[in-house]
Amino acid sequence: MVSNFRQKEILELARKEGKVTVDGLADRYDVTVQTIRRDLSDLAQSGRLERVHGGAVIASSLVNILYEERRRLNETDKKAIAEKCAQSISDNASVFMNIGTSTEAVARELLDHENLLVVTNNLNIAHILAPNKTFKIIVTGGELRRTDGGIVGELTAEMVKQFKFDYSILGCSAIDSDGELLDFDGQEIMVTKSAIQRSREVIVVADKIKFQRKAPLTICSLRHVDTLFTNAPLSDALNTQCKVWETKVVTT
Repeated sequence: MVSNFRQKEILELARKEGKVTVDGLADRYDVTVQTIRRDLSDLAQSGRLERVHGGAVIASSLVNILYEERRRLNETDKKAIAEKCAQSISDNASVFMNIGTSTEAVARELLDHENLLVVTNNLNIAHILAPNKTFKIIVTGGELRRTDGGIVGELTAEMVKQFKFDYSILGCSAIDSDGELLDFDGQEIMVTKSAIQRSREVIVVADKIKFQRKAPLTICSLRHVDTLFTNAPLSDALNTQCKVWETKVVTT
């Protein structure tokens, strides 16, 4: 349980910003860094936050954080990334969009487009795009994951293989320092891999927190991605690798 009002505010701030820092919180609350470290340790011990160098992030390891917390996490950053991504999508295109709050943000920014064919395994995206009468929206078959409106599994992957997409717009749970895209659910990854194989252009949308999180399963490498939209400067090593791989990096 969260033990005091300051810790509740720290947790809410971490949800909004993606990361909180010891120095920043000490200045914000006019307390010592030792006090903030104790707050972060309490929140980490309760499983709400995960300690990182100089601060803390929303906890993640073998199990993804709750959908509602993910939706609220870094909302402003996700919107900025989504706007840039949507600008790169042409009208009259075929698009696959997978499960995730980042791809849902892109869907909202696509509403001014015309004549898109959108295939998705995300019920939330179908609802977001439904008001645009020029869109043709196809929801894949498969097993419904009630926690976030995702549709997953072998049946879903097989349906995705029937298409050839102009674009796949993909989210992930984490990006490792070596450029590997990571996630938690093998059933979901199966679908995403099928979309990558059936796309002329692969786009990944990932806010800065994805570079600080961890997940146990590999989707693919950034070497298989045409464009990464993010708000995080890549490490020098990863930026060099993206140039070698010819992966375009667009930073908001």
